[in-house]
Amino acid sequence: MNSSGDSCSSSLMEVAYDDDHHEEIHVLAVDDNLIDRKLVERLLKISSCKVTTAENALRALEYLGLGDQNQHIDALTTNNDLKVNLIITDYCMPGMTGFELLKKVKESSYLKEVPVVIMSSENIPTRINKCLASGAQMFMQKPLKLSDVEKLKCQLMNCRS
Repeated sequence: MNSSGDSCSSSLMEVAYDDDHHEEIHVLAVDDNLIDRKLVERLLKISSCKVTTAENALRALEYLGLGDQNQHIDALTTNNDLKVNLIITDYCMPGMTGFELLKKVKESSYLKEVPVVIMSSENIPTRINKCLASGAQMFMQKPLKLSDVEKLKCQLMNCRS
């Protein structure tokens, strides 16, 4: 009996170890279109990602702590839950485009390592190249499919290991 108890505790240790080393991917999904945003959120959750959504780039910047330049250091040091592993954003949004959001993230010394994926319903090669040249991890065609999200997650895991 005692040996089965031991094996049980060792498997618990393995689970705890796995939890430490394979933490959930936290994705910030930015899209001004509610239906598209809900779709992306749902696909990411099916792929067991933690998802935070924002309806525009300015909200995303606020969430990331870049809304006010003086405040972003405090936001990132005091709130560890804020850490996102990936930003996925629509290209065409009112106010600030996904491309402008990408540039702000890449200019931030605290966030520049966070991969940014841009999605668009329009397949415009010059736009795609501009985004990739400015540091986007990937450019995806909308509507997103589960296979796109799985491919993205796989690529992210490879980047992190």
